[in-house]
Amino acid sequence: MRRIDGGVFTMGSALFYPEEAPVRRVRVDPFWIDAGPVTNRDFSSFVTATGYRTFAETAPDPEDYPGMPAELAKAGSLVFEPTSGPVDLGDFTQWWLFRFGADWRHPLGPDSSIEGLEDHPVVHIAYSDAEAYAAWAGKAIPTEAEWEFAARGGLEGAEFAWGDELAPGGAMLANYWQGNFPYANQLLDGWARTSPVGTYPPNGYELFDMIGNVWEWTADWYAQPRIEKKKFKGACCVPANPRGGRQADSYDPRTPRVRIGRKVLKGGSHLCAPNYCQRYRPAARHAQSIDSSTSHIGFRCIIRDQAR
Repeated sequence: MRRIDGGVFTMGSALFYPEEAPVRRVRVDPFWIDAGPVTNRDFSSFVTATGYRTFAETAPDPEDYPGMPAELAKAGSLVFEPTSGPVDLGDFTQWWLFRFGADWRHPLGPDSSIEGLEDHPVVHIAYSDAEAYAAWAGKAIPTEAEWEFAARGGLEGAEFAWGDELAPGGAMLANYWQGNFPYANQLLDGWARTSPVGTYPPNGYELFDMIGNVWEWTADWYAQPRIEKKKFKGACCVPANPRGGRQADSYDPRTPRVRIGRKVLKGGSHLCAPNYCQRYRPAARHAQSIDSSTSHIGFRCIIRDQAR
């Protein structure tokens, strides 16, 4: 783990997606954070010690999902599959397939394995799985503010974890999609899917893969960021350790009958591309249902100073 001293920083961005605004000044307290996302090797140790079964390894209860056909109530997870050519980028079902038997041990489906992927980030992790691992390890899931502060690596206001240019001098500094998504990955970074943790240079805080590779869970319920308007005596006070919204406000408005909360994901993944999902940036954020697992979602943990 690496110690982050905490401090005041500029959170958010006004240059990309509307959910990243407004730009605001916030403060976080000191904490320790994993140098990289939790790997298959790490997660395997947890499962061996506890016998834990992940969300993707457990068949869903149709009563929790109104309208679900009984024949679909089987364990599995979402797996990315590239398309053969250009498709409607507004229809994610073109490249995301729910595959029975896909889970952290079988990232591409029941006939796949993590052999040779021991140092890659663990994937197909739902939020409850990340929380269970963190509790076992004596750690916690970071808040969105803690995660973003760490990802910036001490660079104030930079769009990327290393500066304001995505690929300075053509250098590949993270695992993301080069070319037209979801069919033409040029593989300039050398990886079609996840890469071993530590493949790319660390940021200013000696943290690996804060950008790209896999999305990472945070502890905050998804909500639109806001600037708190309070009157203080004397000098203006910067909000400390901000948190997200309420669970009830995080539900997906597109599925009003399914009351499943959404947490904030950070960091983007190997599927973020210049023509789609430019979220390989510290300020980027995405709402993800806590009951979801995919082949590009993982996590890392923290320990707050007062907890040591």
